[in-house]
Amino acid sequence: MPEGDTIHHAANRLRPLLQGTVPDELLTPHPRLRGDRWPQRLAGQAVTSVDPYGKHLFVRFEGGLVIHSHLRMTGAWGVYAAGERWRRAPRRAWLVARARGGEAVQFDGPVLELMTEARTRTDPRIARLGPDILAPELDERGFLARLRADDPTRPIGDALLDQRTIAGIGNLWKAEGCFAAGIDPWRPTGRVSDEEALAIVRATRPRMQRSALDGFAARDVQVYDRAGRPCPRCGTPIAARGMGDDNRTTFWCPGCQR
Repeated sequence: MPEGDTIHHAANRLRPLLQGTVPDELLTPHPRLRGDRWPQRLAGQAVTSVDPYGKHLFVRFEGGLVIHSHLRMTGAWGVYAAGERWRRAPRRAWLVARARGGEAVQFDGPVLELMTEARTRTDPRIARLGPDILAPELDERGFLARLRADDPTRPIGDALLDQRTIAGIGNLWKAEGCFAAGIDPWRPTGRVSDEEALAIVRATRPRMQRSALDGFAARDVQVYDRAGRPCPRCGTPIAARGMGDDNRTTFWCPGCQR
C-alpha cells in the first residue's frame, strides 16, 4: 500500500502542474465516475491547493469542491509531459487533468471522489485521522495521547499502522522505524515507554521526508522484505510473520530488537 511519503511525493509533483491554474481539460474516463459530471462541476475553477494528509490526497478548487483520493493497495498518481507515454494502460485511468503542458493521471482508484470542503472536515474517515507524520511540525503529544488511548496489549507495530493514532505510516515504515529504534514490533504498547514510542516516530520521520522529496529508494530498506537475510546491525536472520487483523507481514530482527 502506498504510504504517506508516496502521497506527499505525489503532491509535490502535482502542485507545479495544477496549483494556481484552471485545468485546460479534466476527464473522468472510468465508468464509475462518468455520470458524476466532474468536468462540468469544476469547469472554470482554479486549483487552490494540493494537500496530502497521511495516506489521503486533496485537490482543492476555488468553488469549494475537493477531489479526494486514497490509493489503498492498487492506486497510483502519475505526472507526465504532454504526449509522454503513461506507465499504466490508459484503460486504468480514472482521472486525467491537463494543465501547463502536462498531465496528472490517477490510475486504478479505488477511492476517488468529489466532495465539498465541509465534508473533508466531517467525514469520519478523515476527521478521525491522527497527526500526520509528515506534517511541517509533528504533533508528538497528540500522537502519544492517541497511542495511550489504544489497547495496551496491542503490539506496537500494529498500533503504528492505525491511522487514527498516527497518519501516514504503513507496513514498510512500521518495520523500518521499529528496527531503527531497536524496538521489537511485537512488544505490547503498554510496555513501550513514551520515549521509545517517540524514538520510533523520530527515526521514521526524516526518512519518510527524504522519500517524499526524492521518491522512495529501496537502498534505504534495512529489514522490510528481507526475511532470512542477516540483520545489518547484528547478523541475526531477519524474521517475518503476519500481524494484526489484516495479517500484514512484519519484518524484524529477533537478535537486536527488544
